[in-house]
Amino acid sequence: MVAKLISSPSNPIIKDIKALEMRKRRKETGLFIVEGLRSVIEGVELGATLKYIAFHAESAEKPELQKCVEYCEKCKGLAMEVTSEILAKLSHKDNPQSVIGVFEQRLSSLKYVDPQKSKCWVVLEQVRDPGNLGTILRTVDAIGADGVILVEQCCDPYSVEAVRATMGSVFSVAIVQTTRDDFIEWRKGWAGDVIGTTLQTSVDFREVTPKGPILLLMGNEQMGLSDALREITTTCIRLPMNGRADSLNLSVATGIALYAMLEPWKK
Repeated sequence: MVAKLISSPSNPIIKDIKALEMRKRRKETGLFIVEGLRSVIEGVELGATLKYIAFHAESAEKPELQKCVEYCEKCKGLAMEVTSEILAKLSHKDNPQSVIGVFEQRLSSLKYVDPQKSKCWVVLEQVRDPGNLGTILRTVDAIGADGVILVEQCCDPYSVEAVRATMGSVFSVAIVQTTRDDFIEWRKGWAGDVIGTTLQTSVDFREVTPKGPILLLMGNEQMGLSDALREITTTCIRLPMNGRADSLNLSVATGIALYAMLEPWKK
């Protein structure tokens, strides 16, 4: 195992990795930060391109880390043994991780989505909270849905906050980006149900048995689905509020709706 020793937080490579906290820099480079050995291993096992791996000397002898370092070398990336100070600089957590990875992003277009081979895609319109987005990606992974389609200006799925919330699922879930107009045009070729979550002219989600493949449309945290997307649904559902709360967190609502819509069809 060959690794470059870096002890200065002002090293240019460390500065470049730190800069990936900014969305502009992530967009320019096509790279993103992953914190923790477990999540880095997930990326390695799923074949994501690993450009940098930084680790503390205390982790150097772990077989899992050695595997990641060897993989980084195969990707023509750079493995670095760094100090606790550098790891603290690169990590957003109070207790910094002992391993930080930098991977290439895997964003796709609608051309990637094959309706004939799909069972369920979650469509998110203008989602703003990276924690919600990351949790939805993890839920999509858990149930075995196909992926997530981001419509219009959503938060960055490769931000540190979103990636952390995925718990490694960022590597196993397909992520597609598109505009509202392009999505509406593309939807015309979708043979299954298109289900939106709204309060307007909707039915109780427990009364719906969808026809697959499914598109599950979820709207912005504050405004919900736009009129334009609501108009292209085959069915609109709602989750009844039986207590004093008048709404659910977006990721919670998506999880409930996703399991309710997908499970009957899978049977």
